Amino acid sequence: MKSLRFIIFILLLLPYLQFSQVLNQKNVLLVWGGYEPHKPELFSNIVEEWLLSQNANVDIYNDLSPYDSYDKLISYDLIIQSVTMEKISSKQANNLSKAVKNGVGIAGAHGGLTDSFRENTEFQYIIGGQFVAHPGGQVDYKVIFKKDELTEGLNNFRIKTEQYYMHVDPNIDVIAETKFDGKFNPWIDGVVMPVAWKKKHGMGKVFYFAIGHDPMEFKQHIDAWKLLTRGFNWASRK
Repeated sequence: MKSLRFIIFILLLLPYLQFSQVLNQKNVLLVWGGYEPHKPELFSNIVEEWLLSQNANVDIYNDLSPYDSYDKLISYDLIIQSVTMEKISSKQANNLSKAVKNGVGIAGAHGGLTDSFRENTEFQYIIGGQFVAHPGGQVDYKVIFKKDELTEGLNNFRIKTEQYYMHVDPNIDVIAETKFDGKFNPWIDGVVMPVAWKKKHGMGKVFYFAIGHDPMEFKQHIDAWKLLTRGFNWASRK
């Protein structure tokens, strides 16, 4: 009986053990900027604190200058970006794409990843989606987790924030979704939209989570925070 209890205990711990200290001594680039209402600096501060608790080596930039050099980008295991409605040069986008193709992970949330560079389709190709609307602005909706290693043990939750309507790559692996009710745009009533996904771009991994108009949402919803940090761990180059 004791051995059975021990096995059950270990099985219950597995979802937590597999994501613990994955980023220990990993090199992480944290880039923030752009649209101020998204509070990118706050997002950066929250994520930085967590990264340091994981013993990661963190570089932080309030601009896209690291993207000027492929040699610099390829030195990182993970890039976390929170940049909304900015411009990226062709050279920067190509460097980033090449680095991800060669194994560097990239991850982020809300407009910091799917509304970063509206004019650059190469970046959108990397990420797997582009924001196009949030009908009604701040609305109450449900986030529904799908079965996946990153969502194991997490519970669906309701949140009041921007419900992103996006154009998405059919190649993404959707791990959380939501349904539009058509209250503000009747023609999208019943549309099921991804809220979180993971994908590959070459050898690199990409993770995205659509909530986070206010970064404090990740502190207010524990399962959202767990998914975000698990996504960071998953996307990191092993």
